[in-house]
Amino acid sequence: MSEITPTEPQRLAAEARDRVRFEEEALELSDQVYRVARRLVGSREEAEDLMQEAYARAFRSWRSYTPGTNLRAWLLRILTNLNIDRGRRKQRAPEMQPLEEGDYFLYNKLEEASREPVSDQDAVVERLSQTDVVTALSAVPHDFRDVVVLVDLGDFTYQDAAQILDIPVGTVMSRLHRGRRILKTALADQTAGGSE
Repeated sequence: MSEITPTEPQRLAAEARDRVRFEEEALELSDQVYRVARRLVGSREEAEDLMQEAYARAFRSWRSYTPGTNLRAWLLRILTNLNIDRGRRKQRAPEMQPLEEGDYFLYNKLEEASREPVSDQDAVVERLSQTDVVTALSAVPHDFRDVVVLVDLGDFTYQDAAQILDIPVGTVMSRLHRGRRILKTALADQTAGGSE
């Protein structure tokens, strides 16, 4: 049986303190992480699952975080990577949608189209609910959506988004431009689709 050196308990205590400090700092950012997760996925439940998965992974690999660096960016990099993985799994699996859900969707769209809005601006606001925006955002391919969510909704700088996604700043700018264009087209189609 080997003897424990006097420095071993000190090392273990220091590591325990570091882990507690890391967890406290990470949990302080949970609202921001959730907001980004909510914009990346289609529903509140999916956002909660994605956030929980991100925190579980962060807590498992807390030693790989370098203290003094941007913890928020580190957490959001984990979150976006998990979301990309989830998107790839979804693309490989066939989408199963019950017939009844499609029927309700059509009914809701017909009901919306039958209303008479007061002005053009009211028509746009009325037709673009948060669900419509999330749906339009989900139509944007992952690579572009992640950049749009981080920069436009998460208020990250181009440099922060580049660090989170591990891509060059120029790629962030290019993807942001294309992602915004795709999103605008999807929103315009939804608005125009409601007025027919």
